[in-house]
Amino acid sequence: MATTLPVKIEFSLPEGWKPAPPDEVGAPGVAFVALHPESHDGFTANITIAGKFREDLADLVTLAEESVQRLSEAATVRVAKRDQGGTPEAPALTQTLRLSGRLRGLPLELVQSQVYLTMQDVHDPAKRAVLEFALTAKSSQLDAVQDDFKAFIRSIRPAHP
Repeated sequence: MATTLPVKIEFSLPEGWKPAPPDEVGAPGVAFVALHPESHDGFTANITIAGKFREDLADLVTLAEESVQRLSEAATVRVAKRDQGGTPEAPALTQTLRLSGRLRGLPLELVQSQVYLTMQDVHDPAKRAVLEFALTAKSSQLDAVQDDFKAFIRSIRPAHP
């Protein structure tokens, strides 16, 4: 079942990307999905947004490892790259994963670029929202969608009431 984000954000989808209902495209547990119909080549490149409140002190590397473990339940996962960034007030982590699995019985190799952002709850500093943004595509599709994902990430901002 699709979820809602713990904080309100605004963003711009690059041209050519279309929103899709998470439950209808097989992405339960995420709040938002965008598809890139032009990239269809046995797999449609997609961007997903998920998030939740965390009251523990897990750092972003731990959260990224949790994602690797979760994905490992459905595919073979290899961490290709991981970088930390952001600011002390809003830390960020990016990681690139190589996924090997099967889709409709056929072998499928995917690349997933993930970006994790955290935001402290202004009313309760012990709580923080962790947002996960992911681009999933075949290696052959990456050149066509990678810059779009970067533009999408740059467009993300807190929503103002």
